[in-house]
Amino acid sequence: MAKADFKFHTSLRVRWMECDAQGIVYNGKYMDYMEIGQSEYFRNLGFSIYRVAERGYFDVATVKALIEYRAPARVDDLLEVHVRVSRIGNTSITLTMEIYPEDSDTLLTTMEGVYVGYMAESGVTQPVPDDIRQLVNHFETTGMVLPLDQFPELAEAAT
Repeated sequence: MAKADFKFHTSLRVRWMECDAQGIVYNGKYMDYMEIGQSEYFRNLGFSIYRVAERGYFDVATVKALIEYRAPARVDDLLEVHVRVSRIGNTSITLTMEIYPEDSDTLLTTMEGVYVGYMAESGVTQPVPDDIRQLVNHFETTGMVLPLDQFPELAEAAT
């Protein structure tokens, strides 16, 4: 994909504690970057995925994570994590992410995460709420965020 295919990105700086002795980001830390991308994407839509989960509106379990390393990120690099929802199923949301150095088109890493709606207390899957589906679809189509007050149930869970 090209950076232009993403309507959202967030930035982060590589810290020493994320690196090996050569100053290169340790492979396991990319799961942290995936979490940052996921949480900031939904925060951009107007809500915290953590808050709606703790209020019982919608929670997810990570069921798949793919990471492809193309070039190293190094200590103190400023990175852009580009994020898009590439698919919404009945119970799942697939996020595609790409990491680039700030102000560069050099692709460092591609990631894909599949998150399934999950009710921890019962251990069963949960459909993606229509409110979240509509917010995501509108954003991915137009690049514009709908006001959360158009979705009263989600807005209540998000406060």
